[in-house]
Amino acid sequence: MTYCVAMRLRAGLLFASDTRTNAGVDHIAQFRKMHLFHIPHQREIVLLNAGNLATTQSVVSLLKQRLTEDRDHMLNVGSLYDAAVLVGKTLKEVVARDADAQHGPSQGVDFGANFLLGGQIKGEGPRLFHIYPQGNFIEATEDTPYFQIGESKYGKPIIDRVVHYETTQLPEAAKCTLISFDSTIRSNLSVGLPIDMVLLRASRFEEPMKAHRVGADSAYFQQLRKGWGEGLRKVFEGLPDEPWFET
Repeated sequence: MTYCVAMRLRAGLLFASDTRTNAGVDHIAQFRKMHLFHIPHQREIVLLNAGNLATTQSVVSLLKQRLTEDRDHMLNVGSLYDAAVLVGKTLKEVVARDADAQHGPSQGVDFGANFLLGGQIKGEGPRLFHIYPQGNFIEATEDTPYFQIGESKYGKPIIDRVVHYETTQLPEAAKCTLISFDSTIRSNLSVGLPIDMVLLRASRFEEPMKAHRVGADSAYFQQLRKGWGEGLRKVFEGLPDEPWFET
């Protein structure tokens, strides 16, 4: 399991993913779930993945391998929609190949994977898609400006309360996202540090796209974690008791 978040806000785009994967409590490893495809000053595309590790690695490997081939690839498609179609087709190709290789019952193996794809190509606005295991996808809207994949339930409440499409500051969205990750990490051992994060201001191609890694040694993350925990306890202590309960 993993946890990934992507947002398309008026201010721009945010992507974040943890790096933990596990096949049981005695087999925990670290793999990057964020992959970047970009041409300076022309296109910035981010791909996040969750699900079967063999499937996601194969999809990403094929997408990168085909960058030099004479066909549609992530660096020459005309729109983010076309990029989502390409990822969906590649996902279906990998799942069909691996399922056929079983030569019989799959023995309960789930080859499925989810992807979050977003970014901006010069000439169109920022866009964000959630690509499902079947290869189809949906696009983020102003009413639904963010997507989560993986272990999403623990981190969802804080995002729902704080972030909306009109959020004007990406650092505010990043702060909320990191608190969302902290809540998830505290409640689920299958999600863990470090966290990879990318912030893209809307239609700004001046600076090169790069991922920032937040590890256990991050003073800022530790400050957020401590402040959020203490703040929650303080607010809880200030709430009134049930009037009908007699002690």
